[in-house]
Amino acid sequence: MSRIASPSTAGHRTAGFTLIELLVVMAAIGLLLALAAPRYLEHVDRTRETVLRHNLTGLRDAIEKFRADRGRDPATLQELVEQRYLREVPVDPITERRDSWVLVARTGGGSGVADVRSGAPGVARGGEPYAAW
Repeated sequence: MSRIASPSTAGHRTAGFTLIELLVVMAAIGLLLALAAPRYLEHVDRTRETVLRHNLTGLRDAIEKFRADRGRDPATLQELVEQRYLREVPVDPITERRDSWVLVARTGGGSGVADVRSGAPGVARGGEPYAAW
C-alpha cells in the first residue's frame, strides 16, 4: 500500500517564498536602483544639454542662411519654417516646448531675429545658465 503525503505532514514545505527571501530580494533591487538611478539621471541631463546645443546651432545656421539669401533677419522663427530654412521649429529639450525660445534682435537697431537663446531657467552642468548659450 502506498502512502500519499498530506499537506499537514510535518516537514512539508509548500511552494512559494518566505518573507525573509522576499525582503532580501527587495533589498538587493533597492541597492541596485540606488546605484544606477543617479547615473541614469546624469546621462539624461547630459543628453538634453547636447540636444539643446545642437538645436541652437541649427537655428542659428538657418538664421544666417536666411540673412545671406534675403538681406534681412527673419521676423520670427515660423518664417524660417515657411521659407523652408527649417522643417519645423525645434523643441527646447530643457523646457520641452517649441515656444520657449528667446528671440534676440540685432544690436544697433533693426527688426527681426538676429539670434536665439534658450528660455530654459536654471544652470547647465558646467555652471553656465542655459539662457547664456
